[in-house]
Amino acid sequence: MSKSAEPDPTEESRWRGLRLLQSAMDAEIARLYTEAQIQGLKPSFVMELLRLNARGPMTITELAESVERTHSATSQKVAAMRSAGLVTTMPGPDARSKKVALTTRAKRVVRRLAAEWRATEAAIDEIETEIPYPLSRVVTDIEEALQRKSFHDRIAEKLAADDAWA
Repeated sequence: MSKSAEPDPTEESRWRGLRLLQSAMDAEIARLYTEAQIQGLKPSFVMELLRLNARGPMTITELAESVERTHSATSQKVAAMRSAGLVTTMPGPDARSKKVALTTRAKRVVRRLAAEWRATEAAIDEIETEIPYPLSRVVTDIEEALQRKSFHDRIAEKLAADDAWA
C-alpha cells in the first residue's frame, strides 16, 4: 500500500463526535423498536410517520415541506418506508405528484411511535439538565452565528487562502 505525501485531512473533525453521538442515540432508539418487535422501522422514519398520522395523506412535496427536508430526500425516504410496508403511494392531484398515506401496519404502531417520541424528548430534557451547556442552546448559538455570517461564506474565505483550492 502506497502512502500519499499529503496528510489525511479527515483525521481531524470537530463534527465527527456529534455525528457518532447521534448515530449511537439512534441505534438505542432502534433497539427499543427491536425489543418491541416493530420490524422494518428506522428512527429516521418516525417524524414522517407521525406527521402523516396527524395530518393525513400528503403529497411528497407537502410532506417534505412539513418536516423541513428536500423533496429528493423525502422521496427516497418514502421509497424506503414503502419497502418496509409502512406507507403506500398513489397518484397525486397532478400527473407528476404522488400522495403518501400510512398503511394499516403503520396505523397499528403509530401510537407507540408517538409515545417513543415523547419519551425521547423527555430523556433529552433530562440529559440537558445534567450537562453544563445544553445541546439545544448550542444549536441556537450556532444558528445565530450563521445569521451573522453564513457557513458558505466562512468556508469560502478559508478556501480563498488555501493554494490547494485555486
